[in-house]
This record gives sequence, structure tokens and C-alpha cells, in this order.
Amino acid sequence: MQCSWKAVLLLALASIAIQYTAIRTFTAKSFHTCPMPSPVNCSPGPGEAEMAERLCEESPTFGYNLSRKTHILILATTRSGSSFVGQLFNQHLDFFYLFEPLYHVQYTLLPRFTQGKSPTDRRVMLGASRDLLRSLYDCDLYFLENYIKPPPVNHTTDRIFRRGASKALCSPPVCEAQGPVDTNLEEGDCVRKCGLLNLTLAAEACRERSHVAIKTVRVPEVNDLRALVEDPRLNLKVIQLVRDPRGILASRSETFRDTYRLWRIWDGTGRKPYNLDVTQLTTVCEDFWNSVSTGLTRPPWLKGKYMLVRYEDLARNPMKKTEEIYEFLGIPLDSHVERWIHNNTRGDRSSSKHKYGTVRNSAATAEKWRFRLSYDIVAFTQNACQQVLAQLGYKVASSEQELKNLSVSLVEDRDFHPFL
Repeated sequence: MQCSWKAVLLLALASIAIQYTAIRTFTAKSFHTCPMPSPVNCSPGPGEAEMAERLCEESPTFGYNLSRKTHILILATTRSGSSFVGQLFNQHLDFFYLFEPLYHVQYTLLPRFTQGKSPTDRRVMLGASRDLLRSLYDCDLYFLENYIKPPPVNHTTDRIFRRGASKALCSPPVCEAQGPVDTNLEEGDCVRKCGLLNLTLAAEACRERSHVAIKTVRVPEVNDLRALVEDPRLNLKVIQLVRDPRGILASRSETFRDTYRLWRIWDGTGRKPYNLDVTQLTTVCEDFWNSVSTGLTRPPWLKGKYMLVRYEDLARNPMKKTEEIYEFLGIPLDSHVERWIHNNTRGDRSSSKHKYGTVRNSAATAEKWRFRLSYDIVAFTQNACQQVLAQLGYKVASSEQELKNLSVSLVEDRDFHPFL
């Protein structure tokens, strides 16, 4: 059946309109695909224009990350060096960095949540966490207000967890009281000088930056992030940070003295308490094993999206490992990051007193656990976590003498092929 000149003209006009709409929305969050009449059978009939318009309006919306922002998630556990890794992005002028925003989800949904609760309890917050992460990567900071107590007034609050750990929240346009963006402020100074956090200005700052990075210790495994990794609206890359479980246990015992009191009693007396909560250790090892096993099997949904980083490798050669991380991301390394690494990996003993501080002798810090834990606890840990120790290339200390001998490395040289 032949098309009349009116039908051809209608098709041409429709095509022009659709092309214009596509061009106009190319930088937007999403676009519509509108069905077009077939040129083979295109005779106009009564109500066809209205039908075509209705089909266009009712057609599905497909969201894509057309802004080309890179979204980074630092997937870690407590006392694994994640604050240090976070600074590798916080110091970069093109990054909008947030420190542990999922803290607010955890303490709203699970106010009595502690390390070592059941896996079911730990996953109660996963759905809410994914929704919040998705919104934050889209620079929708208003969504965070659902988890801030008391609720912000006029989108302003003083209850953001560790606000001072984010340079973007302590510099213009969020904080006009602060001077140049490369001025280093202590966390408390930022809060005192900047006052209430205006989430509207924070969202504006987020949109002005080229990339968004978020650090969390509140997602157990990379599998829990699959929905976000596969979301076409995001360009999410996951950097999983791991650390020798023996080092994590030593650091937690020193930092969270009440929570890990029984481990400290064992270390001090040589007698293992009968009611010791071993899940404070085994949960870490199980999460590492499950997550790293997924990452290293290279499933299609993680291809090019996952990099495994051992804290010990970063501590021994911070500049080299940071360069590898930025190469994986495909983002140029900022001179501010290089300067920060130089100034913060050669600290003395007094520079690491703050439990969340990042100024320290990084190589020495990675080995410090060998003198903090008794050999009995080390042997217990090696037995409980033998699978993941082997998986990650951590060697077993066969005696107390070997444990204390720093000339004997307990970390194998491993190439985890980061550019998956």
C-alpha cells in the first residue's frame, strides 16, 4: 500500500521532532523511545495522531549515566585502612567524597546494631542502603534526610556523621567561611567554622564535581551491590579493600576497647574466656571470602568494575598502588593527592593518636599487629580464618619467634589482576 504525500510529510515531521527531543535530552537523566509508524503501511487514519502521542507518552523511560560521572564505592570493613583509602579521593579536586553516609541508615533502622550480630540483622538495611547510595550518586542529598534524626529544618542540619572528613562539605559553596579548597582543616575546625550543613548547597557542590566517591564499612559483600553495578544510570566501580584479619582484630581490640574487652582479657591473661564472641572475627573472614571469591571469578556483571586492594600493599608502596587505582578508574591522578600521600605516610608515633587519623608511618602500621597480639590469639585466628588467609596471600606464623621477626614477611607477593 502506497503512502500519500500527507502521510510522508507527517512521518518526516515526526522524525524531526523525535531527533530534536533526543538531542535536547542527551544530557538529561533519561530519554523516551517513541514508536514510529511503519513506512510500509502508513496510511493515516482517524485518531492515529492521538494514538501515536499516547504511545509515546506511555512508552518506558530508560535511564542512563549520560553525564559520564564515575561513581566509586570503597567497600571495606572497620579498621582495614578505609579512612586512608578514602583520602585518596577526598584530596582530589574533581571528586565529591562522602564518609560513611550509611551510618545514618544503620542507626535509624538498627539502633542497637553491633559487629557480630546475625547475618539476617546485618542485611535488614541493605535495601535502604542501596536506595540511598543510588540517590547520593545522583547528587540527591535530600534523600539522606529520611535517616537523619532529628530531621533537618529547611534542609540544614548539624547531624551529618563525620562531616569534617569530607573536603567538599567544608569548602565553597557549602562553606563560605573556609578559604582555598586545598587548605587542610581538622574535622572539628570544619564543623565549628562552617556551622550547619546546607544540603541544598552540598547537592550543588556534588553536581559541580566530575566524580562521586563514597566509603562504607556497612555493606558486607560485593554481591550486595550487584543491582547498583548493573544500573545503567550509574558508572559504578567498586574498590574492595581487604586487610590481614589478624591486623584487623588487633586494631579493633585497641580502638573499641569495651566491645573487644574479652579479647583483651585473653591477650592479657593468656586464658580464653568461655563466652568470647568469636563472630567478631569469623564474620570478617566469611565476608572477605564470599566477596573476594565473587570478585576474582570475574562474573560478567563485574567486568571492569571491580578492583581488589590489600591494605598491606598500599601501606608499603602507597604511591605505586594509588597510581594503579587511578589507572583502573581511568581518571588522572591529582597533584593534591600526591602531596597528601607524601605528607601522610611518613608520620611519627605521635601523629597517629587519633583512632581515625590518617597521618602515620604506613609501612610500620601494617606490621604493628604482630607485636600487639599474643601468639595464642594469632594461632586461633589463623585456624579460624585459614581459607581467607590463603586466598588473600597472608602467610601463617608457625611460632611466636617467627611472628615477632619482622625480617620474615607474612604477606606474599600477589598480583590480583585489578583491571578486570
